[in-house]
Amino acid sequence: MFMHANVANDATTSTELTFHHQLSIYLKDSNAYGNTYFARYFEWQGICREKWFYECISRDMLQQEGVFITKHAEQDFLQETFPFQDITCEVNSYDIKRCSFWLEFRFYANGKLVARGRQQLVFASHTKQIKALPELVLKRIGRYALRK
Repeated sequence: MFMHANVANDATTSTELTFHHQLSIYLKDSNAYGNTYFARYFEWQGICREKWFYECISRDMLQQEGVFITKHAEQDFLQETFPFQDITCEVNSYDIKRCSFWLEFRFYANGKLVARGRQQLVFASHTKQIKALPELVLKRIGRYALRK
């Protein structure tokens, strides 16, 4: 059920891929009432983004070519979660441009959508000047684009 791109295979595909990453909630992730801290979802966005990028886009995270800047991030909470629940995060890209793209994060517990988040990422040089993403990277990001 988990779909990951093989970064060595760069053939264009018309099939939308979705990246899946499993997380677990622990006591440290919750407050005195036992529900999950909202800040954990932002942390999990970062973990899932890094794992997606490493496994599906570029293992070196493009460190030699530039940096990613998070221009926008948000999180919508739909239902409470609690310690010892397993969370599955689905990641897809959308609104892909030459220098930027958006990621959507969908968090599920027991098959129910519990939170949804978004991030806009901009690629820049090490001196923080916006620059175009490499063509191969754009193609790989495009494999995970939501088809509407």
